[in-house]
Amino acid sequence: MIAALVGCVLLAVITLYVTFGGADFGAGFWNLVAGGDVRGEGPRRLIEESITPVWESNHVWLIFGLVLFWTAYPEAFAAVTSADAVPLWLAVFGVVLRGAAFAFAKEAHRLASRRALGAIFAFSSLIAPFFMGCVVGGVAAGKVPANATRASAASWTGALSILCGLLFVGACAYLAAIYLVAEAAQRHDVGLQTYFIRRARLAGIATGVLSLAALIELGRVDPHVFDRLTGRALPLVILTGACGLVVLTQLTTKRVRGLRLVAWLGVASIVWGWGVAQYPIVLPGTDLSVSDAGAPSTTLNTLLVLAVIVLLLVAPSFLLLFRLQGKQLLGSDELEPSEA
Repeated sequence: MIAALVGCVLLAVITLYVTFGGADFGAGFWNLVAGGDVRGEGPRRLIEESITPVWESNHVWLIFGLVLFWTAYPEAFAAVTSADAVPLWLAVFGVVLRGAAFAFAKEAHRLASRRALGAIFAFSSLIAPFFMGCVVGGVAAGKVPANATRASAASWTGALSILCGLLFVGACAYLAAIYLVAEAAQRHDVGLQTYFIRRARLAGIATGVLSLAALIELGRVDPHVFDRLTGRALPLVILTGACGLVVLTQLTTKRVRGLRLVAWLGVASIVWGWGVAQYPIVLPGTDLSVSDAGAPSTTLNTLLVLAVIVLLLVAPSFLLLFRLQGKQLLGSDELEPSEA
C-alpha cells in the first residue's frame, strides 16, 4: 500500500513537470517556427517575457521526480536508466543545452550570436521532450527488461517509442500555445492572441492524431496495457478527449477564461491514464510490481513525509511566482520601466 502511495506522488510530480516544464519546451518549438527577425519579433518577445521569470523553476519537478524514482523503486530505476541510457543522456543534453542557450542569449550583443543561440535554444527544446517520450514509449511497450544492465537500442527505437516522442513534442507545443493565448489576452494583444489561437488549434489536432496512432500501436505491441487503458483507465481517456474538444471550442469562440486549466487537465489525464493502465506493474512485459520494486517501508515512509514537506515549502512559492508573473510584475532586465 505504501509503495502505491509513493507511486501516486511520483505520478503527480511527473504531471507537474509535463504540464509546466512541457510548456517551456513547447515555447521553444514556437520560437523555432516563428519566422524571420521581423515576422517573428512579436511572438518571440511574448515567449521570452512569458518564460523568463519561471523557466528555471519548472525543472525542480524533474529533479524531485528522478530522486523519488531512484529512491523508491531502485530496481526499476536501474533497469530504465541502463536500457535507455542513450535517449536519457540525449534528453539531459537537450535540457542543459537549452538552458545555456537561453541564458547566454541575453548576454550576447552581436546579432549573429543571438541568432545562433536562439536556434540552439529552439532545437534543443525539441530534443529533450522527444527523447523523454521515446523512453516512456519503450517502457509502455514492454521493451525494458527488469534485469537490464546495458544500453539497448531496441528499448527505445520501436514504433511506439517514436510515436510517443512525437506525441510529447506535440503536447508540449499544444500546452505552450494555449498558455501563450492566455498571456496575449492578459496583455490585450489581439494580434498575438489570434496568432497563437491558430497554432494551438493545429497543435491540438496534431496531438490528438498522434495520441490515436500511439493507442493503436500500443494495442499491437502490448495488448495487456492496452486492455487496461481502454478498461479501468477509460474514464481518464474520455476526460482527455472531452478536454480537447472543450479547448477547441473555446479557441474557436475565442473564450480565454479557464482555457489553461482545461488544457492542463487534458494533458494531466493522459499521464494518469498511463499510470492507472500500468498499475500494479512498474515495467510492462515483466513481473516487477510496485510492491516488489519498492524500497524498504522505512524509506518509503520517509519519502512520503518528505513529499509533504516539499509541498508545504514549494507550493506557496510556485503560486506566488505564477501570480506575480500573471500580473506582469516580473519583467526582464532588458525591458524599459514602462514595459516592465
